[in-house]
Amino acid sequence: MFVTVTYKDIRLVGTPPSSIGKFGADTDNWEWPRHTGDFALFRIYAGPDNMPAEYSPNNVPYTPKHFLPISLDGVKEGDFTMVFGFPGRTDQYLPASAVRQTVEVLNPLKIHVRERVLKIMDSAMRSDVGIKVKYASKQASIANAWKKWIGESQGIHAVGALAKKEAYEASFNKKVQANKEWKSKYENVLNDLNAAYAEIEEYALARDFMAEILGRNSDVIRLSGIVANWDRLLQSQGAEAAAKRMKSDQSTINAIYKDMDLAVDREIFSVLMELTAEKLNGKFVDPHLKNELGKYSQNAAQLASVYYTSSILTDSSRFIAVTNTDPAAALKTLSEDPVYMMFQKLNKTYQETVISNLGTAQNKINDLMAVYMKAQMEVFPDKRFWPDANSTMRVTYGKVSGYEARDAVQYYPKTYLSGVLEKYVPGDYEFDVPEKLLSLSAKKDFGEYADETGDVPVCFLGSNHTTGGNSGSPAIDAYGNLVGLNFDRVWEGTMSDLNYDEKICRNIMVDARYILFIIDKYAGAGHLVDEMKLVYPKSKKAKANSMKPVKMDKTQMN
Repeated sequence: MFVTVTYKDIRLVGTPPSSIGKFGADTDNWEWPRHTGDFALFRIYAGPDNMPAEYSPNNVPYTPKHFLPISLDGVKEGDFTMVFGFPGRTDQYLPASAVRQTVEVLNPLKIHVRERVLKIMDSAMRSDVGIKVKYASKQASIANAWKKWIGESQGIHAVGALAKKEAYEASFNKKVQANKEWKSKYENVLNDLNAAYAEIEEYALARDFMAEILGRNSDVIRLSGIVANWDRLLQSQGAEAAAKRMKSDQSTINAIYKDMDLAVDREIFSVLMELTAEKLNGKFVDPHLKNELGKYSQNAAQLASVYYTSSILTDSSRFIAVTNTDPAAALKTLSEDPVYMMFQKLNKTYQETVISNLGTAQNKINDLMAVYMKAQMEVFPDKRFWPDANSTMRVTYGKVSGYEARDAVQYYPKTYLSGVLEKYVPGDYEFDVPEKLLSLSAKKDFGEYADETGDVPVCFLGSNHTTGGNSGSPAIDAYGNLVGLNFDRVWEGTMSDLNYDEKICRNIMVDARYILFIIDKYAGAGHLVDEMKLVYPKSKKAKANSMKPVKMDKTQMN
């Protein structure tokens, strides 16, 4: 049981500039070697009794029962590392048919959609600094999953994961057939699962595709989704509930308009409509799109130009004016808007043809997976089944380790500040370096944050099994000290959500010494470091009672 106490007065203390905290941006995302100082500092404030309190100038910094000392001895290859946090989801125990469907059917279409969108964004961002500022966050978000899916699919094929799963399943079936009790319970479970995945495939593909079309990528489509929520509230709960939501959504709407460039969004909208007509199974496409494209000789760019010229959603003043009226009147006006009408038509057909069938098929898979999981644990009693991530607290252990990415490509497990300078490109939005960091490096003004090489460690690799949601998770050494913060995985190992392979699956952590160096030497905020407990667990500077590592056997660790 977890007893949760929620503190609401959380204040930002500091964060590095993007040229440090996002150094390498999308080019280095999911990549090694990495030189990104990805961290931020917050402080929790409490009432005088150290308990939660609403914001007040009289609140004081929260005093925890325990906090992590920070090791200035850092890590070396082979050192134990532990990462804990609340990661999203992994699916280690899916059958081969499910993994094949993901990497050979679902991922390629999603990758294609995002490639088209990213090409539009990248071109505009490189030609206009204003657009670059507006789209930096959106582009990073879209590129993040796009690159991950590519690496995931390549990784599965590179290590022969499908063949390994098929061999495992053959062994499972052989054991089941040889045991009368297991045969009566589990003889058909894998065949039934494979059939269920074949049945769900067209719906799963349409779901993933329409999530790209209706759920993200275009700002005007996002606005349409917000309006659709108002409409549902009006129909189900009445005008008062709709008006309340319309008011609360204003800040989101303002943020969308602030960071939207109409020309860029129009081009994205055009591509999304073109792809829907061309790539989606025809039975899932509403006739309205086909009819509208027919008016313009299947020219999606021309359709988008007409829509964006006449739509209320493309004009922030008109849209906000409409939403300041009575909800029923506002939604009646918006229902005739060409962009919103297209959204509603596509979404209605999607709900009726995809979602209505997807639920039943997914429930069947869920039930079969529960049986298959139980069966695996009975049939292979000596196999270690570590838990999949499911957004609850999860602890993983591993070690600092490099890896062989591919033939003749061997990666070391640590990067240094000198590597930042090797990547430095003056004026480049991904690889520029702040003048002060250049100066500190030139003077070798590293304080006590350099290691035995005389350079400042920036990032390091571990064999910990992490996933989305582990960003910011602390990395702990064998002595219980903080040695870094987890923030990414290597591209070759992004398949770890589906198939963890210790040979190439690596998590990426920013070294605690680089964090301290940036806080102290770069930002001149040494008073913050003074509040921290810095230790030397591997050296003579450490006290004897703080040098004993925690001893845990493998069962306890698991």
